[in-house]
Amino acid sequence: MDHFSTVRLTAERLHDNHLADLVALHLDPEVSRYLGGVRPAEVTKTYLAVNMAHWDQHGFGLWVLRTKDGAFAGRAGIRHIPVDGIDEIEIAYTFKRELWGHGFASEIATALTEIGLSQLRLPSLIGLVAVGHGASRRVLEKSNYVLEKSTTHHGSDVVIHRIRR
Repeated sequence: MDHFSTVRLTAERLHDNHLADLVALHLDPEVSRYLGGVRPAEVTKTYLAVNMAHWDQHGFGLWVLRTKDGAFAGRAGIRHIPVDGIDEIEIAYTFKRELWGHGFASEIATALTEIGLSQLRLPSLIGLVAVGHGASRRVLEKSNYVLEKSTTHHGSDVVIHRIRR
């Protein structure tokens, strides 16, 4: 599933040619506030390589998101991550700051959940969110994810919301 669309977004499988857009996204301090901080270009380059390898290994991963007019909007996906020593599969989404507050995160969370549970037939998905990131927590709750627990991930206090097939 290299491409998919929602009402207002198109998604394309992550590729090398997305590096410049991802670097710009990760250099925005507000966007990166709940993602572990601003990432220099070299860190984003490594991030891109790791996430492209995830596609090769699992057949799914991150997509770059564009608005219907073709403008870069952000990134989102479904990926394996270790949490508390357990291999979990999370949905993730990050948008350019000027797109915040317009329902794009809810739109993509709904699409990712459908893909993960119905098309990929995964038994469950999680959303891993910084405790203070209320907007992202509300997105997951609107998508029927249930608060499961609080934990620490990469030194940050987070909550895990889960949805099951």
